[in-house]
Amino acid sequence: MSSKSFDKGSGDSKSSALLERLKTLHPLTIDLSLDRITRLLTKLGNPEQKLPPVIHVAGTNGKGSVVAFSRAIAEAFGRRVHVYTSPHLVSFNERIVIGQFGGGASISEPLLIECLSEVERQNAGDPITLFEITTAAAFLAFASIPADLVLLETGLGGRLDATNVVSTPAATVITPISYDHMEFLGSSLSAIAREKAGILKRGVPCIVGPQSNEAFQVIKRRAEDLNVCLKVFRKDFSAAKRDGSWLLDVGGQQANLPLPALKGPHQIENAATAIAAMKTVYGSKLSKAAIWRAMLSARWPARLECLPLGGLHTFVNEGTEIWLDGGHNVAGANAIACAIEEFGWRNDGPVHLIWGMMETKDADNAIRAFRNCVDHIFTVKIPDEVGSFDAVKLASFARRHRLAATPANGIRQALLMSQAQSHPSPRILICGSLYLAGHALKLHGNGIRTGETSTVTAALVKAVGAV
Repeated sequence: MSSKSFDKGSGDSKSSALLERLKTLHPLTIDLSLDRITRLLTKLGNPEQKLPPVIHVAGTNGKGSVVAFSRAIAEAFGRRVHVYTSPHLVSFNERIVIGQFGGGASISEPLLIECLSEVERQNAGDPITLFEITTAAAFLAFASIPADLVLLETGLGGRLDATNVVSTPAATVITPISYDHMEFLGSSLSAIAREKAGILKRGVPCIVGPQSNEAFQVIKRRAEDLNVCLKVFRKDFSAAKRDGSWLLDVGGQQANLPLPALKGPHQIENAATAIAAMKTVYGSKLSKAAIWRAMLSARWPARLECLPLGGLHTFVNEGTEIWLDGGHNVAGANAIACAIEEFGWRNDGPVHLIWGMMETKDADNAIRAFRNCVDHIFTVKIPDEVGSFDAVKLASFARRHRLAATPANGIRQALLMSQAQSHPSPRILICGSLYLAGHALKLHGNGIRTGETSTVTAALVKAVGAV
């Protein structure tokens, strides 16, 4: 979790000031425990016990995409869906989506302020982490507004995550588990899996996405202890890509579906996991038509997203594609690299990476994934993140794996350097951190929006060092 201002889009808003004040209630950004949030929720009248049916999602990679697909499916057959995810990209309000007929929307500023003010008042200055107190605020909002479903994503781990106070979800989901946040969750896949499997509840079905055998055995043992029915990828449901479509199989029932709007081969697995979860909750009420529409309508920003014309295109030649992904660990990097190879990008021309990562991540092994699928890497330090790798250090990791790499002074300079180096213009991917993705979206939104294009002139290229 970032230590920066929580509302990157409107730093002078009242909710932003509230969040900054709430951040001072605990000396640590992360301190895994359920004691503090349980105490606060009791003072609030236990809103977590007054929610619509909940699907609780844990895992290392793919949580947000599974939530996005699940939301799209539910909304496609007329359900109002509350959603809680983290982190945000530009504005904190993104984390809390309030369900409405016709599709949910990020929590309004007045409602966010109301909920944050109430949790602050009830907390009365007691020590509590920001994630815990904002999770309580989300529960307060969700309990006060009617909806048909809550999609609840864990922040970190599962067993001691603040979201794990929901005692009787309708279903739980565990997406692929890999190495991440080892300083909090343990240094082995088994240890990490034990924390993720902590969301399992007695008698509540759990949908399990693709897993290593080591992680799955931990989940299986936990499920046996709690009499949990597991629905397991490749056993109870599966996904197979075809030419221009994909085949879903859930319990022996098959459906041929359009490729998801979310790009990359890993997304059909995420889509299948979401469908299996929704089938578990809604059964025969879930129509194939709703699933079909959801595949085309699901949105999850900064996940292999091709950016529409905007501010960042000011720094590249006309027609240059700029892609964005928040992949921030080794498994995420591998998924992106597989997608690049499947897309056949290098058959069309050069591929450049603009790469920034946090020091808590395994940057050295993450960059290995791109050895055979990119032509040049421009490394950047993530602005306003004290724990971001220096661009020079990141470049050294890339060169260690025989990748051409050049440090840059930010995304805009990296874009100009990329254009100056390559003819024809390369396809560019910005990736390595959700914080970097959020910064990129902020820059992108501040520039041209429609109609206009921009060609990089000789003057701009000469000015690279000043950007």
